Amino acid sequence: MALNVDAVKKDFPILEREVNGHRLVFLDSAASSQKPQVVIEAMARYYETTHANVHRGVYTLAEEATARFEAARDRAARLINAPSSRGVIFTKNVTESINLVAYSWGRANLSAGDAILLTELEHHANLVPWLMLKEERGIELRYIPITDDGLLDLTDLDRLVHGVRLVAVAGVSNVLGTITPVRQLADAAHAAGALFLVDAAQMVPHMTTDVAAIDCDFLGFTGHKMCGPTGIGVLWAREELLESMPAFLGGGEMIRDVRLDGWTPNEIPWKFEAGTPPIAEAIGLHAAIDYLDGLGFDAIREHERLLVAYALKTLGDRYGDDIVLYGPRDPAARGGVVSFSFKDIHPHDIAQVLDEKGVALRAGHHCAKPLMRRLGVGATARASFYVYNDEADVDALADGLAAVSDFFLPA
Repeated sequence: MALNVDAVKKDFPILEREVNGHRLVFLDSAASSQKPQVVIEAMARYYETTHANVHRGVYTLAEEATARFEAARDRAARLINAPSSRGVIFTKNVTESINLVAYSWGRANLSAGDAILLTELEHHANLVPWLMLKEERGIELRYIPITDDGLLDLTDLDRLVHGVRLVAVAGVSNVLGTITPVRQLADAAHAAGALFLVDAAQMVPHMTTDVAAIDCDFLGFTGHKMCGPTGIGVLWAREELLESMPAFLGGGEMIRDVRLDGWTPNEIPWKFEAGTPPIAEAIGLHAAIDYLDGLGFDAIREHERLLVAYALKTLGDRYGDDIVLYGPRDPAARGGVVSFSFKDIHPHDIAQVLDEKGVALRAGHHCAKPLMRRLGVGATARASFYVYNDEADVDALADGLAAVSDFFLPA
């Protein structure tokens, strides 16, 4: 079923406001999506009626809060078709999820000479933790290159994957929108005796995601990119891996017993959730998952494919050689992200003029500096689309670029 975008827009209170006298055209959902009223209300209702710390009290509010918090864990597990919620760890974002894997699994299992395989597409969240481990342990990092149109170049995959301990990749590039062949990469990793991790920050919000179908060992996603609140993320991992991994943070909640001469860790998943967790945020995430599930992830994916196709054609037809559109040419091979350069005008200048027209656009290196160097640029402008965007938003972007050109390059 196609999305009714006019109806969807009404679910998001922020889209009713104006910016600089223009309707808000929000094109930065790859950084952080807007929140529907149902998410805002779910979190407010929790604070108004139920707030208490979880797992620690036997009074009514505490038990209700615990039930709602653990229900959110169950809902996150169902979203990605996890076999149980025991493998779902609440973090504050995907960055923390990957750091958890690097600090716990990585430091327990990797030493000098061991190798990890990444790609040239990666966000810093899936680069810096491994670079830090390289500095600390002397591990080797290898990279799958990309083609000029932003696809992974897998011609040398057999050599690159040989002998590695972990393959870690973005499911969808936050810069180019490239959808990576995660199942093919998982199969290659496992055939080489390696584990497989997916940074699914740009994947889970936009398409059906099934950890069993991918056959991954670790997968991370975040609430704020999928209509949920900031401060809540998920690491899913195979239970046997979590059982063997040492705790990441120490303190309350993550222990079963503490003595002056030692301690005993809690069971998973609580073993990795030290301190008071993001309770209201988990409840907000639950509401966001329900909201997106009601729209239908297949419908979301098809809507974004059609919208990106329209954007690529509209911008390409209107501006020709004056605009460079990065990433795969086939809309079916990319998510809802369009990064571009325009007439040698700096991306920050583009974003500033567009803001005067009410168009919120990202400009910068998008936490992917190695990819910027591969593209031969210091930064790009990036439009990212979601369930509340339509062709009129693309047209507003195209019209706004004319104003950018008129301002910086007057006739």
